[in-house]
Amino acid sequence: MAKFTFIGGIHPYDGKEISKHNPMRAVLPKGDLVYPLSQHIGAPAVPIVKKGDHVLAGQKIAQAQGFVSAPVYATVSGLMKAIEPRRVVTGEQVMSIVVENDLLYEEVEYPTPKPLNRMSREEILTAVQEAGIVGMGGAGFPTHVKLSVKEPEKISYVIVNCAECEPYLTSDYRRMVEEPEKLVEGLKVILRLFPNARGVLAVEDNKPDCIKILSGLVSKEPRIEVAALKTKYPQGSERQLIYAVTGRAIHSGKLPADVGCIVDNVDTVVAIRRAVLEGKPLMNRIVTVTGDAIANPQNLVVRIGTNYHELIEEAGGFVTEPQKIVSGGPMMGFALFDLDVPTTKTASALLCLTRDEVSEQEPSACINCGRCAEVCPGRVIPKLLAEYAQHHDLEQFVAHEGMECCECGCCSYICPAKRPLTQAIKSARKMVLADRKKK
Repeated sequence: MAKFTFIGGIHPYDGKEISKHNPMRAVLPKGDLVYPLSQHIGAPAVPIVKKGDHVLAGQKIAQAQGFVSAPVYATVSGLMKAIEPRRVVTGEQVMSIVVENDLLYEEVEYPTPKPLNRMSREEILTAVQEAGIVGMGGAGFPTHVKLSVKEPEKISYVIVNCAECEPYLTSDYRRMVEEPEKLVEGLKVILRLFPNARGVLAVEDNKPDCIKILSGLVSKEPRIEVAALKTKYPQGSERQLIYAVTGRAIHSGKLPADVGCIVDNVDTVVAIRRAVLEGKPLMNRIVTVTGDAIANPQNLVVRIGTNYHELIEEAGGFVTEPQKIVSGGPMMGFALFDLDVPTTKTASALLCLTRDEVSEQEPSACINCGRCAEVCPGRVIPKLLAEYAQHHDLEQFVAHEGMECCECGCCSYICPAKRPLTQAIKSARKMVLADRKKK
């Protein structure tokens, strides 16, 4: 039987066998917790606590600033220590709230929500907004904004991104194996917002056990189905996933809702369930701590704000000193020069490798082989875009569809000359967006 897929893509070593069989394990932070006020796309959250205040886990400590923003909640009890710039995984200094952990883990009393069948559309959206939920697959777009479409009756697909195509990551896999009911319940919550939509659990076919479990759970659900996707990177990229499942194509100037689709990540859907059915805000997420430098690879349920050093300790420390540590996966993650950074809403993995293969490769001249264009899921010519980027020719960069790049890294991976194509294109895209913002 043919599997759903898209044009282009690559098949890198996936490394999932290192951690996929290790169940989720909840861990409690021991040190200070750091909560960046910008853990999402949009305006930073605004602190509503001050130095010296005592806070409880589940207490709102920063309020959303406008509609495209998201609040932040304390995940431990303790003393509000400071509001100051702290480093995050991108290397930037971001204004953050620092809480001194009292190790008591006292929580607020959460309000009892209404039964789902008695909740209005507005009440569901408010619950998602108040919970501070953002896209937990890495984008960080406030989820209530994504769900607040003007014409909900025109949405025909709600797609749950269960592909987890990024190498080494296994957090979504463990959630699907261990708590599939929560995932399906979360999808049912979203479907309440879109009366004409079908729910699709889109899973790559390298996870046959997940496909079997989810298919069994939804066999009697008339509005939900499981779609088996061909295993290929970047199958989980939003545009590629929509095309694979529905055959509908979108470009950078469109949103999924423009073609009748809503797409959410596994952990995001489970967080929506928790917010609407349990009245609890976004306080934790699963982080895969993996790589050949890690003693005991783990899938940890981590409280947001936890320091990365503690995650390494929980995974048994290093077998040998890693040459490279990446926050996220090897294709789209951020290489770290310092582990003194906090877990945020968008942190999916901590990858520790004994070899830094990228630094071992010396780029050479382009041989015009065309492989970068062949694998590009955005159907652009990366070699050409990288040249425009290097010459700061933003006009030609835009004219040749540079903004259609999804920064997946396929071109850099496949390039026999080992040219840093993705990095060059990514820099040019940032410059274009900055220019547009000024205008």
